[in-house]
Amino acid sequence: MSISTTAAIQKYEKRKGGNMFGTMWLEREVKVPASGVWKIYGTLKLANIFVRTIPSLVSKIDVLQGNGGAGTIVELFLHPGKRGSSSYKEKFTVVDDEKRVKVVEVLEGGYLDLGFTLYRVRFEVIEKDETECIVRATIECEVREEYSANADLVSTQRLGVVMEAAALHLIQTYDNQS
Repeated sequence: MSISTTAAIQKYEKRKGGNMFGTMWLEREVKVPASGVWKIYGTLKLANIFVRTIPSLVSKIDVLQGNGGAGTIVELFLHPGKRGSSSYKEKFTVVDDEKRVKVVEVLEGGYLDLGFTLYRVRFEVIEKDETECIVRATIECEVREEYSANADLVSTQRLGVVMEAAALHLIQTYDNQS
């Protein structure tokens, strides 16, 4: 098989003021060169894969500002009946083509409407050798003390599904080019 998974690691700690800060991460090994994987993760193409992979959650994504680089703001529209907002906005705060790192932070709605003060996802494409790489996604979140029960809503599950779909897309595309 061309993909291997490292289980998600989750850790929460109480901060001054009572807020809970959480970190969790998930890795996928992909037998495609890091440069090819970054063409998906470092651009808006990952958002398209997100909509195609989890259509029951996200109905569409609009680009409000930018072209996929740092400073890009997107709005994700959720299907009715989902807990919280009907949409939320994210900003690409870092898109580093040299280090192959992308950081996305929720600006409005989504987890912020559920008592979170921070929800951030960091994607790293780490070269293993010239034919394969590791994609690591790290979620950082902070939830106010009075909403600490909502910390359980954060999971790497959906992110893992999107990473799996991106990996399969990349492998199929790469195999067809070989």
